[in-house]
Amino acid sequence: MTAHRVVVDTAGRAGRARSIAVWTIVAVAGGVGWAVLALSRGESVSALWMLVAGLGSYAIAFRFYARFLADRVLRVDDTRATPAERLANDVDFQPTDRRVLFGHHFAAIAGAGPLVGPVLAAQMGYLPGTIWIVVGVIFAGAVQDMITLFFSVRRDGRSLGQLARDEIGPVGGVAALVAVFAIMIILLAVLALVVVNALAHSPWGTFSIAMTIPIAVFMGLYLRAIRPGRVAEATALGVAALFAAIVAGRWVQQSGLASAFTLSPKALVICLVGYGFVASVLPVWMLLAPRDYLSTFMKIGTIGLLAVGVVVELPVLQAEAVSPFATRGNGPVFAGSLFPFLFITIACGALSGFHALVACGTTPKMIQKESQIRLVGYGAMLVESFVALMALIAAAALTPGLYFAMNAPAGVVGQTAASASAAVAHLGFTITPDSLDAAARAVGEPTLVARTGGAPTLAVGMSHILSGAFGGGGLAAFWYHFAIMFEALFILTTVDAGTRVGRFMLQDTLGNLWKPIGRVSWWPGVWLSSALVVGAWGYFLWAGATDPLGGINQLFPLFGMANQLLAAIALTVATTLLVKSGRVRWAWVTGAPLAWDVAVTFTAAWQKVFSADPRVGFFAQRDRYADALDDGRILAPAKNIGDMHRVVLNSTVDGVLAMLFALLALVVLVDAARVCAQTIRRRVPVPTTEVAHVPSRIAVPRGRSASEAAVPPTAHSGVTTASKADSPL
Repeated sequence: MTAHRVVVDTAGRAGRARSIAVWTIVAVAGGVGWAVLALSRGESVSALWMLVAGLGSYAIAFRFYARFLADRVLRVDDTRATPAERLANDVDFQPTDRRVLFGHHFAAIAGAGPLVGPVLAAQMGYLPGTIWIVVGVIFAGAVQDMITLFFSVRRDGRSLGQLARDEIGPVGGVAALVAVFAIMIILLAVLALVVVNALAHSPWGTFSIAMTIPIAVFMGLYLRAIRPGRVAEATALGVAALFAAIVAGRWVQQSGLASAFTLSPKALVICLVGYGFVASVLPVWMLLAPRDYLSTFMKIGTIGLLAVGVVVELPVLQAEAVSPFATRGNGPVFAGSLFPFLFITIACGALSGFHALVACGTTPKMIQKESQIRLVGYGAMLVESFVALMALIAAAALTPGLYFAMNAPAGVVGQTAASASAAVAHLGFTITPDSLDAAARAVGEPTLVARTGGAPTLAVGMSHILSGAFGGGGLAAFWYHFAIMFEALFILTTVDAGTRVGRFMLQDTLGNLWKPIGRVSWWPGVWLSSALVVGAWGYFLWAGATDPLGGINQLFPLFGMANQLLAAIALTVATTLLVKSGRVRWAWVTGAPLAWDVAVTFTAAWQKVFSADPRVGFFAQRDRYADALDDGRILAPAKNIGDMHRVVLNSTVDGVLAMLFALLALVVLVDAARVCAQTIRRRVPVPTTEVAHVPSRIAVPRGRSASEAAVPPTAHSGVTTASKADSPL
């Protein structure tokens, strides 16, 4: 016995020594990466240092800070049955293998933001964006996602607005319900518009993405009926079919079938609305979860390939560490100084309110064990942050001349290579018309001038890195069009999951008025609420696809600010729940990022409403166009008098909505502060809506799914753990 104990102690000490050595190496490597990025001034800096700094920071954060949150702050308990087990119904509540659930959650939260935001923010230099992406996700974004997921799991998967209504009270709760739902409709319509723009007249992308639907259904049926619990088998078959669809998509584009998959924006809107409705009402195991899981392989695989390309190619960061536009606030891509607009432009990837909707929507209804909240909530957000970091690298690796020629609007750079070259020279950078034309030819585009929005720039940057690392310049066009298709696939998974989340939110809200519709799996309520949600964002999408100044285009300028106001509401709810549940000593965990986010978003809201600069302030822009109308002048982007009137109306609506959203968020903050103050004065935990502890009957050994574990077939809450509660998904 003594000899055995000595062997065990020796092995334990050796294991601890190895762990200390490994984490010391990781910390030193990350520290060196940050030092190179922060201290280099004028020297050439390899993008590899951004990669090293980011990956080192992510690893340490997940290993230590996320574990601290799970074990000390939240005190996760695997003996407690989750809603997925207690309320399993084969539709919305479904115990899901953590690998599949991680894929679903990541695919649902990772939309346009981590791809486009960092590209646009690169005009301020690579260093501010890098710091915000990495530091922001570790101490704000991933914390928000993980803690809101935990509290939703403890409350039967309630939506964010309903959590506010139940825990803060009727005043703050109603303000949260209205603000959260309205902002979500705007976010979904904006994301859907990005998908429409990416897939319009693109048979390759349309075919490949359409094929993910039958592939996902096959995977769902395979795991449900054909080979229950065989996640690895289903994954291999699904990923193989996905890559076959991508390869076949290029062939379709060059064949006689191209016309069948070449859809107009209007046709794509109809397809998206129909798909969103179907994905919202079908059982989650049949389409949504397997499709998101499948898409995650495409997303992470492509970003991983880009990271390998950085290691092989070692591209030099062409952007400045901190550009003059960061302080002057007169950047050609978007107006405004570094504070607050960098932190609104880069949302997803650092901190995003939309994530809290998913963390309080589909995910808490599928998680098997509370210990998995760390991987799904914190881990998935770290991966999305890595996506944002790679997008920033792709943009910063382009020459400033090409970057600004692509991202500055036509009103600044004109429509030709010659005019763009002259405009870029005026900004202090250099690119010749011949270089612009050559760059366009290399990726198979007629022109790259004024290709605003961030997505084309990301595709060019990815093409530049990947063609340099794999295959040479001859494959630049292939990688460019592959990147465009990748962006559309990346964003679409947010639209379908977001629609289902919107259905949950609407049912929770209407359930306060009529209880039956609040039952999330009651079929009449499911169909009605799904139709209302897709009808709402579909209306704005249709109008935006048919009118460049109408529909969601009218509300697009609110996207960044509204998303971060949503994060303020989510962090407010999380802080309130920490205080009310007796965790007041840990309230700083969400309170600190809440204070920062409030400072950022309310400063941005003030400037967007009251700034006298028409490039920043909505009302100042309205006055500028109204004065031009009085003088009979037409200003870009308007092309006629009717467009001028539309811009005046849009600016007015945006200004009013900005004030309204900020006011609603302020009501939530003030009411939550009242609740927290009352709770602290009592010095004892107050009643909450957390459900009572019910012992879990699902066994999930490490490295295995519930379906592979030996579970006694005992009935529990009307569901046998050997059947519904022990689902392969």
